[in-house]
Amino acid sequence: MTSPSLCTDTAAGPVYATAGPCRGDAIVFELKGAVRGSVHVTGTTHPRHWDQFTAVRACLGPVNEFKSTAPDEALPRLAHSRTGYRGSLTLYSDDLGLPQVSVYPIRSASDHDPSQRTRTILTCVLRACAEHVAQHADLPVILDASRQRDTPGLLRFLTWSADHHQATAARLKHESLAALRAQRAAVALWWTAARWFTRCPHPVLLLMLADLPGSLPRRISVAQWMTAYGPRAASDEHALARRDRAESASLRAQQRSAPRARRASAANST
Repeated sequence: MTSPSLCTDTAAGPVYATAGPCRGDAIVFELKGAVRGSVHVTGTTHPRHWDQFTAVRACLGPVNEFKSTAPDEALPRLAHSRTGYRGSLTLYSDDLGLPQVSVYPIRSASDHDPSQRTRTILTCVLRACAEHVAQHADLPVILDASRQRDTPGLLRFLTWSADHHQATAARLKHESLAALRAQRAAVALWWTAARWFTRCPHPVLLLMLADLPGSLPRRISVAQWMTAYGPRAASDEHALARRDRAESASLRAQQRSAPRARRASAANST
């Protein structure tokens, strides 16, 4: 049994989107009217909190484009047009609980940009479908199934990301210490050249002392910048690594608690 159609008014005319039954982690809408084809809506993570499955993502086409690719002929297209389009929209709430959207670039099947009119029409359709699922009674089921589907891949990515940030922090610390040594050596050499210049004002010494490309003052300036920048940037990288590890720990905790929650839910329903 399908639900009643949503009607979205667009610049090309009304678009009717009929929701099919919940498929565990997704709902697929069939489109009629000014746009033909389908839209796949599933759960996903909040854009800024990868351990929180609180958002929904609507993709043009009958499948989750982040997991598989729909054939060109299955992509949505404007009525009376042969051009199909790919793209997605994520609907989430900001820190104040207000709805926000993030649009993944909409491109034609031949990888061309659509017109602004077409982009606006398809974005409106994606948002309408996403908003419908966000209010759907099966949303908790969809989000839980999406979390089960995506957690293994997220854990692999977050582990890689934490290691990458940690390695970057170590590199920045090493470069900062090297810059400090280079700065001290360049300053000492500048003062040596300055003493020589006071005794014998030679043009070569003047070039060494002047603020010119490749000169000692420029080398000192670059080293000073790196000496100050390196520790701050390394601290930021350490913070990102800690965030990745915290989100990994949160996802693993959700993995462990999910089976118990499902067993409890099943017991209460019997």
